[in-house]
Amino acid sequence: MLNILKTRFLNNMNRHANVKREEVEAKLLHNETALKCLIYMEETGGEPDVIGVTSDSQIIICDCSKESPKGRRSLCYDHEALISRKKNAPASSVFDEIDKTKISLMDEFLYKKLQEVGEFDLASSSWILTPSDIREKGGALFCERRYGHVFVFHNGADSYYSNRGWRGYILI
Repeated sequence: MLNILKTRFLNNMNRHANVKREEVEAKLLHNETALKCLIYMEETGGEPDVIGVTSDSQIIICDCSKESPKGRRSLCYDHEALISRKKNAPASSVFDEIDKTKISLMDEFLYKKLQEVGEFDLASSSWILTPSDIREKGGALFCERRYGHVFVFHNGADSYYSNRGWRGYILI
């Protein structure tokens, strides 16, 4: 995983101009949980890479696949939505998968930050963290990029589509 991340890091310097690869590697070598998360992200098609640093100096690594990760599509938003679905329920939900992996779901701010370093979800869409007041009314949010703009949309949390997945991130 470290070799894959190193190659991706070096091939996409525009995503993380102010981050040193050696610092990323040193932090990962001492963080088995983060490495397991990255392996899951890679195995499900997420192509994880560094996209920056938080204000408190944590390195942000997130899914940078051009489209929503193929191994994490066709899922409704959360477990409540999954169990409320009466017909044709999907295999799982985004949050059921997150609970298994310890990866965080992107929020609107981070999704837009990702879009600043490239163009993602041109033919797919990705669930994002939904504010509780929207979720309490049965809705959930997702994003995509079309016509050179990033759009935030809503849908019923129990909906799922073959081209909608979820993008995750970790902080190290």
